[in-house]
Amino acid sequence: MKIGELAQVAQCTVETIRYYEKEGLLAAPERTSANYRRYGEPHVERLRFIRNCRALDMTHGEIRALLGLMDKPNDNCGAINHLLDDHIGHVDARIAELQQLKQQMALLRQQCHTEQATGACGILHGLAVMETEAKPERHTHLG
Repeated sequence: MKIGELAQVAQCTVETIRYYEKEGLLAAPERTSANYRRYGEPHVERLRFIRNCRALDMTHGEIRALLGLMDKPNDNCGAINHLLDDHIGHVDARIAELQQLKQQMALLRQQCHTEQATGACGILHGLAVMETEAKPERHTHLG
């Protein structure tokens, strides 16, 4: 199948396929005599795998590691478990950050209970005088 057909079957864009090829996540396909890319079912399966990993917010590095492990079907899956445990830790850290953000927003929201002139709005005032703390070093895969 051609790249457009692969994109349709794998429910992604042609640009995404080319990007994954460039990043080494998707193997370069064979070429026809007319120099068109020719893809097969293994490409569809790999793209679906990548898409599913991205849906779980995995980085390209994590996906690359999983693909490398997937290409060694007789190896022990301990490294896969470790990678997923690390990713779960990243998700937990992000959830904690988002909960703190929600608390900050809720405190701001409490500063304005009635509709009034924007010059008297407690939210705007709170945002103007709020002391922001230095962002703590992130220990997640997002940096």
